[in-house]
Amino acid sequence: MSERSELDISRDKIDQIDTGILKLLNKRAELAIKIAKTKAENDMDFYAPERELKIYERLTKINKGPFTNEAIKTVFREIISASLSLEQPIKIAYLGPKATFTHIASIHHFGLSADFVQKRNIPEIFDEVERDRVNFGVVPIENSTEGVVSNTLDMFVDYNLKICAEILLEISHHLLSKTGNMENIEKVYSHPHAIAQCRNWLENNLPNIPILDVASTALAAQNASDDPSVAAIASEFAATLYDLSIVRRKIEDNINNFTRFLVIGKKEPEKSGNDKTSIMFSVKDEVGALHLMLEPFARNSINLTKIESRPLKKKAWEYIFFLDMEGHISDENVKNALDELNKNSLFLKILGSYPRSIKK
Repeated sequence: MSERSELDISRDKIDQIDTGILKLLNKRAELAIKIAKTKAENDMDFYAPERELKIYERLTKINKGPFTNEAIKTVFREIISASLSLEQPIKIAYLGPKATFTHIASIHHFGLSADFVQKRNIPEIFDEVERDRVNFGVVPIENSTEGVVSNTLDMFVDYNLKICAEILLEISHHLLSKTGNMENIEKVYSHPHAIAQCRNWLENNLPNIPILDVASTALAAQNASDDPSVAAIASEFAATLYDLSIVRRKIEDNINNFTRFLVIGKKEPEKSGNDKTSIMFSVKDEVGALHLMLEPFARNSINLTKIESRPLKKKAWEYIFFLDMEGHISDENVKNALDELNKNSLFLKILGSYPRSIKK
């Protein structure tokens, strides 16, 4: 009897705390609406990723547990998402269908209160943002195992959009099927990148089963939901959405498997203090040209985090270079380096300065 009474007391305390949380959430919402009016009156951007980063950094710094920092970020991501929806409904285009890793990355960044619009391919996402049909787009840019997504890089040549944020998402692949039994599997579907990331596991565990490419991991899950002889390599979210059982968990060959996504839009965020800048440029076809292009960054003590080349489709044997660096375009050393680079390059395009992502 005393144990039951103690339980009731604890539950009553939780109810009181929940009531207090509810009141505070509504007070926060009222302030969010007030901020929205101020932004509208002053023609300010309603979405500020640099502000979100500072919120997460401040809260995780003062967090004493038992909630983990990751749990704190998850809770406040949804609070911020709901607050943004009160300020202005936010539409996000992503690479569909539902439950792709791009969809998951979009939810991780914008929360469940955003309006997500699925698109068939990466060019469609860029086009939707360019035509103001959505506020932002989310596109994959590189995977730690499989490398760069060249289609995304190519789009930056044709569109004048800015990188507003980046998302780093840990990728775990699961083998899914309707029955959940390995012996029922006659063929496996997935996206080529997912198949490549699970190649060793598939060869060791399903050596005689045909492995077939489809446009996305989510489409693979859809196929598996319609046929009990089909398995899919996809996310746990896809298993839930398409009513599938998990045959085997975490079948990726490399457990340290991350995909980086970019949030694209038309306006650059303000400086956050922990930023990255991305550019693209073309060099003259001469000996030592690339070395000459990189020297300004060394002279200005700028850490380059990535450099990638792509052929210029309009002219044979000429290349465009994509480069990521630490720092913001407003930083003096970054400005100096880019001024030097611009003098010696055929063209230079700044793709954006944006807050660096925290791994999800």
